[in-house]
Amino acid sequence: MTGRETADGPGAVAQSVFATTHWSVVLATADQDSPQAAVALEQLCRTYWYPLYAYVRRRGHGPEDAQDLTQEFFARLLARNSLAQVGPEKGKFRSFLLAALRHFLSDQRDRVRAAKRGGGVEILSLDAQEAEERYRLEPVERLDAERIYERRWAMTLLEQALTRLRDESVAAGKTELFERLRSFVAGDSEVTCGEVASELRLSESAVKSAVHRLRERYRAFVREEIAHTVADPTEIEAEIRYLIMVMSQ
Repeated sequence: MTGRETADGPGAVAQSVFATTHWSVVLATADQDSPQAAVALEQLCRTYWYPLYAYVRRRGHGPEDAQDLTQEFFARLLARNSLAQVGPEKGKFRSFLLAALRHFLSDQRDRVRAAKRGGGVEILSLDAQEAEERYRLEPVERLDAERIYERRWAMTLLEQALTRLRDESVAAGKTELFERLRSFVAGDSEVTCGEVASELRLSESAVKSAVHRLRERYRAFVREEIAHTVADPTEIEAEIRYLIMVMSQ
């Protein structure tokens, strides 16, 4: 995903940026059988496949079955003729995707899950080992399927924003500084700015300024990632509040 800081400041998502976001493109052009909509939808699916996988696993399916079901779901969702079913009333991509998955699982309940699922073509490359390693870290009892889906959604979004922040820092030649300060961005640092300043031979004020800049850019990236998944920029603030609530549960 791409995005850039606008003249409105690091925390703003300008209309020019929002106009290129993925879900808005799907909603705007799906009924025209648009290749652009298909590409946008595929990008969203590549980003948010793991929350779907975690949902299917928490519904009681084994690893191989969950991978097959997730793959087949993508195969159907990304079929060009399915885009015509997507309309503005679908709302946020997060909600649309979960509703579509529930419907798909209901349809699949009584069907034989054959190896030819998806026509034998791998629609998205899902790393089964990575998926299971991540799933083993999930709480065993605290979260039901819906809650684990939404929590993983929120965490995936934050990971996307942090990855973009790291890429930006690397491009600016500040890889070491980012790696030492990333815990401050995530809010889980076990060291102080003074300790980092001493280690890097910088002034404490310089480190504090760097932390402030990174946090500002991180917030901007989070907003842009959220903008990719809503139909209208007026929905961004509500989605931020909702995801904060999800993460605090």
